[in-house]
This record gives sequence, C-alpha cells and structure tokens, in this order.
Amino acid sequence: MLTGFGSAIGGLVVIWAMFHQYIPPQIRQHMEWYTHKLVRLVNPYIQIVFPEFTGEKLRRSEVYTAIQNYLKENATAWAMRLKADSVKDNSQSLILSMDDHEEVTDVFKGVKVWWSSNKTTPKNMSFSFYPKTEDQRFYQLTFHRRNRELITQSYVKHILTEGKAIAIKDRQRKLYTNNPSQNWHYYKQTKWSHVVFEHPATFETLAMEPNKKQEIMNDLKKFKEGKEYYTKIGKAWKRGYLLYGPPGTGKSTMIAAMANFLNYDVYDLELTAVKDNTELKKLLIETLSKSIIVIEDIDCSLDLTGQRTKKEKDDDDNDENDNPAKKMEKEEKKGSKVTLSGLLNFIDGIWSACGGERIIIFTTNHVDKLDPALIRRGRMDKHIEMSYCCFEAFKVLARNYLDIEDHPLFTTISGLFDKTKMIPADVAENLMPKNDNEDAETCLRKLIEALNAAKELEAEEEAQAKAEKEEQEKKENGEKDEVKESGKSDEAVKENGVINGGVAAKEVKQNGFAV
Repeated sequence: MLTGFGSAIGGLVVIWAMFHQYIPPQIRQHMEWYTHKLVRLVNPYIQIVFPEFTGEKLRRSEVYTAIQNYLKENATAWAMRLKADSVKDNSQSLILSMDDHEEVTDVFKGVKVWWSSNKTTPKNMSFSFYPKTEDQRFYQLTFHRRNRELITQSYVKHILTEGKAIAIKDRQRKLYTNNPSQNWHYYKQTKWSHVVFEHPATFETLAMEPNKKQEIMNDLKKFKEGKEYYTKIGKAWKRGYLLYGPPGTGKSTMIAAMANFLNYDVYDLELTAVKDNTELKKLLIETLSKSIIVIEDIDCSLDLTGQRTKKEKDDDDNDENDNPAKKMEKEEKKGSKVTLSGLLNFIDGIWSACGGERIIIFTTNHVDKLDPALIRRGRMDKHIEMSYCCFEAFKVLARNYLDIEDHPLFTTISGLFDKTKMIPADVAENLMPKNDNEDAETCLRKLIEALNAAKELEAEEEAQAKAEKEEQEKKENGEKDEVKESGKSDEAVKENGVINGGVAAKEVKQNGFAV
C-alpha cells in the first residue's frame, strides 16, 4: 500500500513538472483561475490575512499588533506551541504568545473562527551571513462564508478594541536606541533596539527650584491632555524642549523624570549613526506615539551649520583628480550626511506629523553654539535652563540622600550657596554617605568644606583673571605708547627735513648758484 502511495505521489510530481514546463503561461493562468473557482464552490471557508508590516514595510501594522495582543490574552490557552516574552516586572509570570505556524480557535457570539500565526520565507534566498530579507509574518483568520458580515463588521472591530485595551493594560515602557543604518538590512530588519525603561527619577526627587519645577509639570500635563486643542489650531501634536546648562546640572535626570511623569517611552537618537536625511525620516516613522525623542549634546553630535574647515576643503579639492573608485570609497567612509535642513524637517516638517503625542528634547552645554533656526519657538517651544544648585534644590537633595527636612547647618549652607557655584552632581556626591559611620551632620560638614573650597577656588580664578586682564591692558597701553612715540619721531624728522631743505633753497636763490 505504501509503495503504491509513493508511486502515485511520484507520478503527480512528474505531471506537475511537465505542466509547468510545457503548458504556456497564458493557458496555465486560465486553468488555475478555473481551478480556484471550482475550489471556492466546494470550500465554504473565507480567509483574511493581516500582515505585520504595511506601506512598503515602513511601519508595523497597528492591526497586527492589536491581534497579537488579543490572541496573547484570550487564545493562548488552547495553543500547543508558545513563545515566552519578557515579563513586565518580577511579580508577574511569563507573557506567552503563539509560536509560528500555530493555530487556535476563538468563539464570537456563537460563531467559531480559526486564527493561525504564519511566516513566509522569500524564495530568492542566497547564502549570506547577513541576508537582506527577513521572514514576513502574518496572521490568518478563517471563518465560514455565511458569517461574513458578522466577522468583517463586528468581530474584527471587537478584536481591535480589545487588543488596544490589553496593550494599555500590559504596557511596558521602553528605552530605545537607533541601530547603525548599515545594519538595517541584515538578519534583523529593526531600526530601533530597546531595553526596559527603569529609571527611578521623578519630579519629586529632582533637584530644582519648586516654582520652576511646577511650571514644567503644568506644561507637560497641558500637552498630554491637548489632543483636541492641537487639532483645533491645526498643529501636529508634538512639543519641543531645549535643556541647556553646564555639565552635571541634571539634564538627563530631567528627561527621565518627564518620561515617568507622562508614562512615555524614550527614544535616544544618535545622529552620528544615521546615514542621511532620508534614513532620519525612516527612524521617525518607526517611533510610536506617547514617546520622547531625545538628542543629547546636539552641539557635539554633528556639524549642523553646513560649514567645513579649510583643511577639509583643501582635501576635497585635492580629491578632484582621484579616480571614481577612490571617490566612491571615500564617500562610503564618510560619516553621517544629516544636514541642518534635514533635522529641521525632522522636528518641524511635514513628516513630524506622522503619529502624535510626541515630545522632542535637545540637550546642550553650549546653547550659544546652536543655530537660531534650530531652537526657535515652534521647534523648541520651551527653553529650560539647568543651572547651578540653589538652596531650594539643595533641600530636595538633603531630603533624598539624608532623609532630613531641616538642620542647624542649613543656615551656613544657605549663605555659602549665595556666594559660590556648585553643580547638583557635586552637591549630591558630598551628601551621599560613604559608610555606615557617616551621619547627616558629617555629610553636611563635608558639603560645607567643599563649598568653602569652591569659594576659594573661584576667588583665586577671579584674581588670576583680573591679573591677566591688567597685564593685557598694560601690554596694550605700552604698544600704544610705542606707536605714539614712533609717530612723534617721524613727524620731527619730516619737519626738520622740510625746514632745512627750505633754508638751503633760499640761500641758493640769493647767491645765484648751487654748490
């Protein structure tokens, strides 16, 4: 029996090969069309496919994500093959979802449907350590055609609503970073990599003057609740913040506190890993709503002024006579080609309206180095100066690190903060106990010593700067005096020459002859 079955299969394979080899394509198409029509008459089931990516794989389908969440919550109890995803926190069990090529059933208003998780592998796969194409995943929904109206109009809508609600309930905030663009076509076509966002910073623990802190919180709250308002005024639902100030003043901590306050994801964008303006737009498209896009130290990320040094220009001039292959090689070795214009379009152009509820944050230690077009209102809507530690910020740090609200040494410390500058990072380091024997008073006295030392250092630097200034002024005055004396000498010589020459000429005229 098995031998006969094998022979039948072999015969069908031969017939199928001959069919494709000898039957013209036009006839094959007609035959396949009639075959499918015949099968539809016999098979009463309808199938709907939901691919993972839409729009030329520019963006992950929200429908696919909603289906994935729904099935993960409601249908995995009947699946035999499961995938274990990361947990939301240590108190929860593993989050399970359907594995590839697994099928489960679901019932809606007494109607039974079948869901399957599938993937297709491209046929033109070639050997490579980093294949350029990835498996294409999709969900397939199968149901009887007599239930078509119920499934397409009610069930699918139910799936999407439930899936989005589950996503909000199980949402796990993430910290993203962009992958180098040359890796986007390797074995994993992901533009962003992520880890769980677990930064503990909050506005309550942020060392800042209370009124300024409350102003920022009110601004963020107004933005989060402003969807209808932004629609009414015709603006994309986004807002820009510029954080500037000396290093160690808490700019990164401020970003974490904002993310925790809003319950947003964070995208840390590294501009030097982006090839050009087009890929910058692709990164923007793949960011999700309810997110903060951060570019830290933007004045150091790229030369966004479009200017080049003289040396680079000379090198380019010398390259004009290079052969094309060498020029192409040098082009490939060049870093990011993101321009100021591309970055402006990224934060304020048409593409910035893709998605909504986004905050864009720039940080810098030197705000004066940034192009005014980059930080004007409408792009960076709110400018926040992260300055040196004040007494009110110190009290927040004392409560965080020492669990104290007041202390007799606070009066001395308050007076020192009025006379010297210290960044919050240095204040925090002095307040942090280094061993079990250090109590609150010990840490406060360490801070007083550090403030006094900083005060003396500032006085020395001021005296040195003053001395250098006086020396420079003295030098400039000396040069002016030398120029002045030199001018007087030249004038005297000129006058003497003119006078003597005039006398000699007069004598010649009177005597009637010249010597």
